Amino acid sequence: MGKANKVLVIGGTGYLGKRLVQASLNSGHDTYVMHRPEIGVDIEKIQLLLSFKMQGAHLVSASFDDYQSLVDAVSLADVVICAISGVHIRSHQILLQLKLVQGCMQRFVPSEFGTDPARMEEAMEPGRITFDDKMVVRRAIEEAGIPFTYVAANCFAGYFLGGLCQPGFILPSRERVTLLGDGNQKGIYVDEDDIAAYTLKAIDDPRTLNKTIYVKPPKNVLSQREVVQIWEKYIGKELQKTVLSEQEFLAVMKEQNYAEQVGLTHYYHVCYEGCLASFEVDDDQEATKLYPEVRYTTVEEYLKRYV
Repeated sequence: MGKANKVLVIGGTGYLGKRLVQASLNSGHDTYVMHRPEIGVDIEKIQLLLSFKMQGAHLVSASFDDYQSLVDAVSLADVVICAISGVHIRSHQILLQLKLVQGCMQRFVPSEFGTDPARMEEAMEPGRITFDDKMVVRRAIEEAGIPFTYVAANCFAGYFLGGLCQPGFILPSRERVTLLGDGNQKGIYVDEDDIAAYTLKAIDDPRTLNKTIYVKPPKNVLSQREVVQIWEKYIGKELQKTVLSEQEFLAVMKEQNYAEQVGLTHYYHVCYEGCLASFEVDDDQEATKLYPEVRYTTVEEYLKRYV
């Protein structure tokens, strides 16, 4: 497979999508950004799209409600990277990708970028729907014979590190923290810009064709307690700590609405079961080993921005 000169990003104005577009432009790819024709008066998205255009990106108007427009958009690119939302507290759209499976492309990177769904067969309800839907898309891709790369990027740093691994918090407290269980289960935290950089490296790499790659920066495999200790070092004081037991967490979760329960289920598997660091990853499937030239952001570096 030759160099993927033309890259189409779907969901390119979203939280991760905008980073994927920027990484594609930075990598010198001929970059196409799909946007909905009904974008309306969302001025921030318009300005973001125009900023991409000024950097050389091509803006493509297409909709999942207009199949021919999707076919036309996909036909423009060698590689399609999809970053539509899979988060229920926003909008869960994973199965829309089934409409892309009939397209012709050299490689498809579907919207995953979190926990590897193939390892979550025993996930708890209702959060398992995210993993189940991603597996539906995977099976459709493979049955259609479309070349693919799946990216398992573990925990977005902005959501986990910003809140010291506490659900519902995105800024670190200088006073107190709630530890989930004993706080010793290991998580894996990745700067979102690094996720994008590794993804764009992978689309040109024959070693990642028809494989799952894992983004597991060795310095970022840390427990919640270790994350908190780094923050305490920066602020020069020890936080007041309370412990939320597994039973207490599950009881609180059941009181939330459906969308919140889905997200909290994911926290449960990461922070109480340690699902992300419970298995070894071969070097030929781990992004920091495949692409040592990419300098990833460590947890210490990431947390420093909040000081």
